[in-house]
This record gives sequence, C-alpha cells and structure tokens, in this order.
Amino acid sequence: MPHRSLPHPHDQLSLIVALGLIVIWGGNFTLQKYLFDIISPAGFLLARYTLMPLCALMLMRWRFGQWLPPISRQDAWQMARLGFVGHSLHVGLVSYGVHWSTAFSSAVIMSCGPIFTLLILRYKGFERLTMAQICGVALALGGVLMFLSDKLLGGHWRAGGGDLVLLTSSSLFSYYTVAAKPMMERHGPVMVMGYATLWGGLPLLFIAVPLGIEAPWDLLTVWDWLGVLWAVLVSAFLGWLAWGWINTVRGVARTAPLMYLMPPMAGLFAWALSGEHYTGIKIAGAGVTLLGVALAQYAGHFTRKFKV
Repeated sequence: MPHRSLPHPHDQLSLIVALGLIVIWGGNFTLQKYLFDIISPAGFLLARYTLMPLCALMLMRWRFGQWLPPISRQDAWQMARLGFVGHSLHVGLVSYGVHWSTAFSSAVIMSCGPIFTLLILRYKGFERLTMAQICGVALALGGVLMFLSDKLLGGHWRAGGGDLVLLTSSSLFSYYTVAAKPMMERHGPVMVMGYATLWGGLPLLFIAVPLGIEAPWDLLTVWDWLGVLWAVLVSAFLGWLAWGWINTVRGVARTAPLMYLMPPMAGLFAWALSGEHYTGIKIAGAGVTLLGVALAQYAGHFTRKFKV
C-alpha cells in the first residue's frame, strides 16, 4: 500500500507565519543598520537584553502561572547552553557583523544557515533529507554565491570581517535551531524561549552595560524608539518564539530553505529605504535563490505524496 505521512494540522498556517516572519526579518537588517549608526551595537544590545528577559518572565507567568516554572536540572543546563549559543554568541556576533557589513550582504551571508543546518541534521540523524531537498539547497547556495560575486571580485574587503563574523553567527543559529527542537517538542516554545532568553541574555547585558549606557540616547526620536521596540519585541522576541513553533510544526529540514528568501526581501527594503543599489548579477542571484527555495520546499512534498 502507498505510504503517506499525514501533514501536521497547522502545517499551512506555519508556512504563512514563516513567510511573514521572513518579511519582518528581511526589513530588520535595514532597521538595525540605522539604529546601530545612532546608538551603536552595544547600545542596541543593552536595550534588547533589558527588555527581552522581562518579556520572557511575563510570558511564562501568563502561560504557566509562574515566573519560573519548574524544570529538571538537566533541562535547565540544556536551556542555559541554548541561551549561550543562541543569544550570547549568535546575537552578539550578528549585531556587530551587521554593523560592519551592509544590510543586503548581511542577509545574504545569514541565508547560508540552512547549509549548516543540513550538515548538522545529517550528522545528528535527526531528519532524513530527500535528494530533491539537497538539490534545492545546493541551487539556492549557488544563488547566494552569485549575490556575493561582484563584491568579492571587486576587492571590497572593508566589510569582509563583518561577513566572516556573520557567517560564524549563521552557523551558531543553525546549531541553536537544531538543538532547540527536541526541547521545544518536550516543553513547548514558550518555556524554551523564556529560559534561553534569561540565561543567554545575562552575559550580553553585563558586557553591553558599560558601552551601551554611553550611547547618545537623547538623539533618538519617537520614531527611533518605536523602531527599537519593533526590532526587540516583534522581530527578535516574538520572531524567535514563532520560529521555534514553526520548526516544531514543519520540521527543521523543511523550514531551513525558507531562510534563502531573506536576501531578496532584505534587498528590497535596503533599496527602498536606504538607497542601496544592485548589479544585474545580484538580481540574477535572487532568481536562482528563489528557484532553489521552491525546489527544496515543494519537491520533497510531491515526492512523498506520490511515493508508492
């Protein structure tokens, strides 16, 4: 008889939420670049990890009726490790990487995350990847390389250090995504996000306070403050919470290729809001990337649907 795997009841909703989140994260690169130029990455990290732990506590209080719901010591250590990798390391590095690079290049480099995700998944044996998914990711990676080709061939090395930092942070986010999934399946996204934010935010807060407190906060307008709140509460806090739920519903392998949609989305925002311009090779790279995403996202689905 044909073997068919039933889709999750929220599979379609999770795809819609994921696409909306990609739009938000794509625009966030330009927003963060703007904010970093005013208050510096340290100032932004100070604001982020002053607000996010408070949000995490309130969310757990609302969801579980307790500020710190009980968990085992083993799970507490695991969530602390997740927080250190996902927040202390990844967020700390990506903030300075975006500051040193451009909004568009930052999105391109960060879209390499699914490559690290696939390598981790194959090594851990968490999920089986179809050949169609692998080919789709490889094609999308080729599109990403097309994005970077004119920069590399042109010898623009000023942002090279930032791109290297972003590449490192991308691998860390992939590790966080894979490592967090079993914990989220056991405890749910709210508890994992809450504790990971608390433990992971503390080291960054201690580091950011001395530098961030000297930022020119008085230069921020009302719209700038709204931008800070959007970047911290919507893009970061709610975004990470939604991303964990999406991976739980759809699986890491099916969700990871969607990250390739961020470069063209970030490119549109950067072009419209900050005046970045792109060559024909970058536009072609966007098309190749989208083709790879479509193949990775849907070819595996059709293969399972018609498999006998």
